[in-house]
Amino acid sequence: MKSETGKNTALFLAIDQGGHASRALIFDAQGKVLSKHFCDIATETPQPGWVEHDAEALVASVQMAMEGAVATLGSQKKDLVAAGLATQRSSIVCWDRNTRRALSKVISWRDVRGADAMKAFEAQAESIHHKTGLYPSPHYGASKLRWCLDHLPDVKAAMKKGELCFGPLASFLSARMTEEGQVFADPSNAGRTLLWNIALQDWDPHLLESFQIPIALPQCVPTRNAFGHISFAGQKIPLKIVTGDQAAALFHNGMPQADGVYINLGTGAFLQRVMPKSHLNTGRLLSSVVLSQADKTVYALEGTVNGAGAALAWFAEIEETEAWPKAAGQWIEAEKNPPLFINGVGGLGSPFWVPKMESRFVGNGGLPARYVAVIESILFLIRANLDEMNQVIDAPKKLIVSGGLSTLDALCQRLADLTNLTVVRSPESEATARGLAFLLGASVSGEAGQSFLPVGDTGLARRYEHWLQEMKMAIRAL
Repeated sequence: MKSETGKNTALFLAIDQGGHASRALIFDAQGKVLSKHFCDIATETPQPGWVEHDAEALVASVQMAMEGAVATLGSQKKDLVAAGLATQRSSIVCWDRNTRRALSKVISWRDVRGADAMKAFEAQAESIHHKTGLYPSPHYGASKLRWCLDHLPDVKAAMKKGELCFGPLASFLSARMTEEGQVFADPSNAGRTLLWNIALQDWDPHLLESFQIPIALPQCVPTRNAFGHISFAGQKIPLKIVTGDQAAALFHNGMPQADGVYINLGTGAFLQRVMPKSHLNTGRLLSSVVLSQADKTVYALEGTVNGAGAALAWFAEIEETEAWPKAAGQWIEAEKNPPLFINGVGGLGSPFWVPKMESRFVGNGGLPARYVAVIESILFLIRANLDEMNQVIDAPKKLIVSGGLSTLDALCQRLADLTNLTVVRSPESEATARGLAFLLGASVSGEAGQSFLPVGDTGLARRYEHWLQEMKMAIRAL
């Protein structure tokens, strides 16, 4: 779409449904944010290990975010040409196929209620990894879906009537948001269920049988697809992209560079590096399809740190302090020998794969020292994933970081020192939405961002080795 001057006036709606808020941002064709609106969502933790959101409230939050973002556009809203949706991967929900009414809570990716049930699949870990790119974990969707079938009367009733649909949160939201109400699953979100075969790019019949999951799942489609039309504010906008939040974030500055590892530091920390298909399902990391379209499939090797921002929130709760104290940067710079922190918040992701681990400090220190210990534990878990990644593919030349935690200069510098790699911080804090804008057609290339060069810190390296020993001992003691 071009104006009389020949300038492209197309606008793109990027919807990012995250763990704490639903966001809607409007980008122009040059990748500039014209409008944005956030709507907070509530998180429920009714039992230890359970993490939920009210499904209907979450739908309403997305609607309010979209309406808020579009409200400030005025006459420009007519230039909206496409929308994209990114959601929390591994989060699932059950709903009625006919009415599209939710039959369950949204069970978050952070929820580990299925930990005991997943023990039965430990012997199949390598086979499951080969098929799905994942290791058996209660964080992924299969055990959550099975739990709903076993414990929720409305889900059982819908199943008997043949009216049940369940699967990734993205599938539920896209069905609710669009006029057509079609039920689709994109590769990024389907790939976090433990039921999706990465080679077939479809549901795996053997895994469905193993987890006793009926065929009530969405139809598998590419990332770029005709998902339907979103109608609001007098507009009818085609939903063309649906993907996971981390997959979208990988494209926040255009096509990802092969020599860099992209790290999004939010509630969790997620490391991704694009890779050839030949490297699929190797090592103790994850393999993902981060983009699927008619002429291209992009794969990524991924590591996961469950306790990033979530670990700071945990610390703030037990210490009755702030997760983001104003002095955080000063504390990181000043503390040269903090205690160690065994970070089991949310369970250990890659490369350890321990669903339940009690968090604890090794050594003593005051509040600032313990806070820095939690920060360092996040960096140490990132380093452990990088060490594992380097066994599979040549070492990267740089780390590209984004997300809320990356705004701390001292954290970025300590990450550079720990890994002996240049850390480049993205200038765009809304990496997921920006990645959606690029996938929809906006030009998002621009400034490279601030760089942090390693200066060397032997004390930090020694603490990492000590932390790694303590972590392995803690795992063996389980």
